[in-house]
Formats: sequence, C-alpha cells, structure tokens
Amino acid sequence: RFAHVRERDEDVCPKAFPYRPGDESPLGSGVCPACVDPSLATVATAMNRESFAAGRAAGVAAYVRQGREARRLTRAPHTAASGEGMMVFLNINVCTFLKKIFFKGKCPEDGWDESTLELFLHELAIMDSNNFLGNCGVGEREGRVASALVARRHYRFIHGIGRSGDIAAVQPKAAGSSLLNKITNSLVLDIIKLAGVHTVTNCFVVPMATGMSLTLCFLTLRHKRPKAKYIIWPRIDQKSCFKSMITAGFEPVVIENVLEGDELRTDLKAVEAKVQELGPDYILCVHSTTSCFAPRVPDRLEELAVICANYDIPHIVNNAYGVQSSKCMHLIQQGARVGRIDAFVQSLDKNFMVPVGGAIIAGFNDSFIQEISKMYPGRASASPSLDVLITLLSLGSNGYKKLLKERKVSFPFRYKIILLTIRQHSKVLVFLPVGLSLWNVDT
Repeated sequence: RFAHVRERDEDVCPKAFPYRPGDESPLGSGVCPACVDPSLATVATAMNRESFAAGRAAGVAAYVRQGREARRLTRAPHTAASGEGMMVFLNINVCTFLKKIFFKGKCPEDGWDESTLELFLHELAIMDSNNFLGNCGVGEREGRVASALVARRHYRFIHGIGRSGDIAAVQPKAAGSSLLNKITNSLVLDIIKLAGVHTVTNCFVVPMATGMSLTLCFLTLRHKRPKAKYIIWPRIDQKSCFKSMITAGFEPVVIENVLEGDELRTDLKAVEAKVQELGPDYILCVHSTTSCFAPRVPDRLEELAVICANYDIPHIVNNAYGVQSSKCMHLIQQGARVGRIDAFVQSLDKNFMVPVGGAIIAGFNDSFIQEISKMYPGRASASPSLDVLITLLSLGSNGYKKLLKERKVSFPFRYKIILLTIRQHSKVLVFLPVGLSLWNVDT
C-alpha cells in the first residue's frame, strides 16, 4: 500500500493508512495524513521530506537521492531526545526558506541566528560525497583535505561549485555544494531586485574580483563579434578596469570626460563619433562605469544604452560599488529600459561586506548570462558563495535594507561635520552626489 513511498525515496510510513501521491495533508502535499503526529520526531521527519522535495525542484534531482541517503545515515545523532526541539525548529525554518527560494526566489525577510545557520550548512555539507559516512576517498582526485582546520574553515564544502564546462552546473559528487550555489545565486538575484534593478533576469556569483569578471564578459562577447578589436571606454583612473580589457585581448579606446561644474561627466558626442569612426562591427562593446573616485561621477548610462541599441553594440557596465547605491541601480534599470545593457558586474566585498575575491555578474538576457557562466573554465571555489550566503542569511532582506537606510540617515550629520572642518581651514568642499562606501549616501 505504501510502495509509492519507496519509489519516491521517502521514509516508509509505519501506519497502514490508505494514501495516494499528491494528497494534501496538514503537513503539505506528499506527506501521509496518518503521519500527522504531535511528536517532535515525526514533525521533523515531515519537514525533512519537504526540504528534500525543494532540493529536487532546484534542478538537482539526479543527485539529491545520494544526499538523502547520507542524511539518513547521520540522522540518529541529530534526532536524540535532547536535540529534537532544535531539529524541528531548524527543519521548519529551512523548509519554509527552501520553498521561498526555489518556488519564489526570495531572500528571508528576517536574519537567522548563528546556530540555525551552522545547522543548515551542516545539513547541506553532509550531502557532499566527501562527507559520506564510511567514505575513505581512495582514488579520489579531489575532495580531500589534510588539515581538519581547513575543513572546518570551509564548513566541509570541499568540492567547490560547478563542473568543468559550466560554473553554474550541478556537480554529481556534491549535491550539497550545488544546492548552496543555486541558493546563493537566488538570494543575490533577489537582493539586486530589492536594490532597484527590478527587471534583472539572471545572475551568478563568480569567485573572481571585478576586473577578472569583466574580462570573462569580454571573452564571452568575443565569440559573438569575431571582427571586434576595440572597446569604447569612458575614462576612469582605475588600473584593474583597464587591465581587464587588455587581458581579454582588446584595445581600449579611451574617451576623455568633460568637466561640468565640479564633476567629470561622459562625453556622449565623443563616444558616438568614435563609434562612427571605427565602425560598429569592429567594436566589441561599450564599457561604462556607475561609480568611481571623485571627481568622477556615474556615466550617462541611459544615453550610452540608447547609443548601443542604435548601433547594435553590446554594453557592459562596471557596477563595482553600485548595489549599495540606489542612484547607481536606478541608472542601470533606466538604461535597460530605454536602451541596451547586456551585463553589469558588481563586487561582493564592496556591497556585501565579505572578504575580497568574489563578484556578481548579472543581466537582463538569461541566455547571455548563462553563456558567460559556461565560459568559465573548470570548477571554482565555493568560498565567495558561502561568504555571501552566510551574510545574507544573517542579515535577511530587512537587515540589508536597514544598512542602505543607515547610509542616508548618517549622511547629513557627516556632511555637516566635514563642512565645518573645511571652513575652519579656509578650504572648499567639492560635493559629489554618489559615494563609494556602504556608509555614504547618494542623493
């Protein structure tokens, strides 16, 4: 009577109760109504079922079964009487969270406490083959560490993310790490929408800083525009941006900015004239910037996006500091609305306060962002994805919005203090509206 339970890799119901797959119950679809029991252990088991169902919905169905078996082998220590309450709490939160992520793509509103976070990461880690009980790792070429300290530092996520041909692909040996990667990308996409780019369709975390991530975008465009030799680049005095174009094998065509008051702004006439001079077919893309060091202000993204659309030229935006700035995100949203923006790149450390070494590549064309992810050779480190996942789960969307609000609230006080200091020394304060730090403000 319960053959369907075994076929679906569920726990066998201990009670003889007629049940059809898909029936609704107080514990949700796919849970036997006879299992609705007040005991904590039964509720925890039901929550686990839904958590694994959410994992299958994430596109890793072929590998979730092995993770479920690993979870079953390690279940006993976690469901002891002393820990059942915490396990129920964890499973209810995780189950709700996974549903929200995989079916709605939403970041949790309220942050999680550290113990829940660590339990959640443990649940994911034991789905990786290197953490299976009884696994000795003989003959393995990866997933082995000599130091227990290194293993703990990475929460035992040793396999990294992606496969040899795609950084966003599922790794057969690491269902947990693959889920971690998909969850992180979903969280980041939701935060980008929350920050102001509402029509973004896809993004992924890449374990490289902004400069190399821009290079990856340029290399992806190379296959689409084989005649291209040049990249149009309104000047910013930042070496890594310049080197990102050189490393990709293209010649930067530097467009000098024009001085308007105290600000350096984009020379749109010079950009369009250079496009006509070189020829659109020989231009890989326009490489614009949202925020840089004073007195440089954001490029005129809307006008540049229109030029790119008119001449059918790709447009890559260096948005390294921009997620924290509503002004920068608004410019990207408007540019995509009126013209063309193919991808925009932002730094993890500058926008999410995590260690240096990661970036987010996002865009409005899902297929193009997937092409960029497939351009990455080999697998990649999961550390940047893990860092930003922990940070966003700790903050929640409400916590991140609070940080953005604090920037604006703190600005008038800081501006007043700086202005008083400047006047005491008979100096002039150059006011530029878009700051770089998470603790500055845009107006």
